[in-house]
Amino acid sequence: MAKQVEEVQFTKASSKGQVVIPRAIRKRLGIREGSLLAVAAERDLIILKKVDSKISDEDLRTMKRVEEAWKDIEEGRYGLMSKEAFFKELKDW
Repeated sequence: MAKQVEEVQFTKASSKGQVVIPRAIRKRLGIREGSLLAVAAERDLIILKKVDSKISDEDLRTMKRVEEAWKDIEEGRYGLMSKEAFFKELKDW
């Protein structure tokens, strides 16, 4: 079973487009100055993933699943849910 999201935190973009990853998340993931992060974006969703110098098979599978999910959205194969239901699903995920 996938690990549950411990808590959702918010951040803001600076005038240079920089965002701060909250300290608790950096600590939990071991993100330090110079850590390599993969960035993907589709519409208004941005995904950051800490990576080693090479991308693992699991990372590639995850990226493929995200790509397939966007195709489902673009082709109307998705459902609407309330904000509360979304955050519950996100936490369960």
